[in-house]
Amino acid sequence: MAHAALNLLRIASGLLFMQHGAQKLFAVLGRETPVEAFSLLWYAGVLEFWGGILMVVGLFTRPLAFLFAGQMVVAYVLRHAPRGTFPLTNGGEQAALFGLIFLYIAARGGGAFSLDGLRAARLRRRAAK
Repeated sequence: MAHAALNLLRIASGLLFMQHGAQKLFAVLGRETPVEAFSLLWYAGVLEFWGGILMVVGLFTRPLAFLFAGQMVVAYVLRHAPRGTFPLTNGGEQAALFGLIFLYIAARGGGAFSLDGLRAARLRRRAAK
């Protein structure tokens, strides 16, 4: 059951992160214009969209989740912290929660139902022969 929950958390987080990237890059989901190419927000959008796809399938999960957690720290410090002390009042609760979720995924890995998990199982079988 724990494996299923970890995989569900990884997939759902990846899908939600992809939406943030799509919004920035493709001006969809409530955004009227895409962000300026090669700006800090553009790089964030590229990481969120394409990295979100990799997170959904569970490829390079640990390093990607660690990178996402770092991105959320930067987003919180640059965008939210200047507006106030507490995440609830500065609008940063989403960045804080995403950061903690991705830090957890970085520690645990992609789970058994990820491409990383399938690759690890294949390597274990090959080593056991």
